[in-house]
Amino acid sequence: MNAGRNANSVSDIGPGTDRLETIAFECLVAGLHDDRVAALLHALGWSDDFQCFAVAGAPGGPVAQTRQQLRRAVRDLGGTLTLTGLHQGVCVALTTVQAAVTPEVTCTAMMPAFDASAAVALSPVRKGVAGAVVAVRAALSTMAATKAVAGSESVRPLRAEDALPERALLGDDDARNELIASVYGSLKEAGPDDPTLGTVSAFLDSGGSLETTAKTLNVHPNTVRYRLKRAADTTGWDATNPREAYVLRTAIALGRIADA
Repeated sequence: MNAGRNANSVSDIGPGTDRLETIAFECLVAGLHDDRVAALLHALGWSDDFQCFAVAGAPGGPVAQTRQQLRRAVRDLGGTLTLTGLHQGVCVALTTVQAAVTPEVTCTAMMPAFDASAAVALSPVRKGVAGAVVAVRAALSTMAATKAVAGSESVRPLRAEDALPERALLGDDDARNELIASVYGSLKEAGPDDPTLGTVSAFLDSGGSLETTAKTLNVHPNTVRYRLKRAADTTGWDATNPREAYVLRTAIALGRIADA
């Protein structure tokens, strides 16, 4: 029989496999991704080279039933590998990208398994055992951050990248590193003579006033508009949007601390 099929069957998953799955899940939650964890995943049918993502939410019923529903959702889409577990009241399903098992489609299929009144988190796609750690922890930290993200219960799923500042405040190193490397790094990658970082900082410090920013920098407001648009194109975050401005402000603060 196929190892992946055995490991994830809804009806015939055995106590030995269930124990292995629990141990592997706890290792990933703890941030472990060495050869021993890889061996555990091998025993569950996972290869060395896989792309994966995690979906997390509050169980919609008994935990065992929720885990079965999550596995079934993946199998119905043609997938064969799903690792499920419970951590601090949050049920997580880690699965590989294959067939119709893509993040958005799979998350939609899994929704009925979760509490309909609570948020559901979706991690980014990552690769290999180390990536599985990132995916599981991103989903969990996103769930932990939902109370601080306005409207998160109605935004289902809440993507991990949309909760970067809150995750960083919770101590999520992956979120912190992404804010520094991807966001702050994009603002300063053109070098110290490029005005983009300074313009975004001045705009945020002004409370979002084009006129005040223009006066501070001694430039025309249209110049400020152009630079902000360029920053949005570069980073993916728009300083004129209040929520996205918060992401930029957090990234700049963390980046400056890292540079100090």
